[in-house]
Amino acid sequence: MFDINDICIIGGDERQAYLGALLAKDGKTVTYFALEKCGEAQPDYASLRFAVKGCDAVILPMPLTKDGKTLYAPLSDIEIPLDEELAKSLSGKRVFCSYGEKLTATGDYKSAFVYDYLAREELAVLNAVPTAEGALAAAITSSGKTLHKSRCLVAGFGRIGKLLSRDLYALGAGVTVSARKPGDLAMITACGYTAVKTAALEGSGKYDFIFNTIPSMIFGEKTLEKTAGGVVIDLASKPGGVDLEACKRLGINGFAALSLPGRTAPQTAAGIIKETICNITREDDP
Repeated sequence: MFDINDICIIGGDERQAYLGALLAKDGKTVTYFALEKCGEAQPDYASLRFAVKGCDAVILPMPLTKDGKTLYAPLSDIEIPLDEELAKSLSGKRVFCSYGEKLTATGDYKSAFVYDYLAREELAVLNAVPTAEGALAAAITSSGKTLHKSRCLVAGFGRIGKLLSRDLYALGAGVTVSARKPGDLAMITACGYTAVKTAALEGSGKYDFIFNTIPSMIFGEKTLEKTAGGVVIDLASKPGGVDLEACKRLGINGFAALSLPGRTAPQTAAGIIKETICNITREDDP
């Protein structure tokens, strides 16, 4: 176990502001950097070097980066390169981040203690809840229709697919779920949904709403022509599993809905990150 008491939160979106408030409520000293456009998390220092100087822990955003070169900081005009200079600034600190392998590939972090909170199972499981609820909200607002009595397809029966299927079923939708493994297909049937093999989606009919959670190209032009009767929402991480250009050609309302927890439920998402970081600190110090 180890303690963190003086924490600097760098970059990110509204989740980081809520995260700081939760940590401060626990008695931690929290400072911010590269969040000046967020009224609740005003920076305490003019430079990164001074911001991290007195802290024992640093929390970096989720996602770590959007362009692979700079830290994700949509609420700031400050650009923070992912480079050796950043690594030098964080030397000796406990650094909590997402996509830890991307961070350590940009500099020498051997003298820092890097913890990837996104790689934790508890965060992945709990984050699936706001993701599923955000997908429902996106579906309703983009269609003008209710999910009740609609024909819905959920492609994939992983963490998000399981929760999303449950929520749709509870709302009175007709739910079809695709999977590859016989065990998953059996569980889908046992839950009261209609099961279909992912490889056989083309022959399963048309749907009012399609939710894809599979991070590989499942919905190409041919499959979309035969299945998409309304809205198609790609929830899979990039490069995704829906050919969005094909959607445009076919006149289908298709779009990617990524980072839903941060967009639709930042306060809940912050609580999940905070609890995950606390779990890391309770475990044995490596």
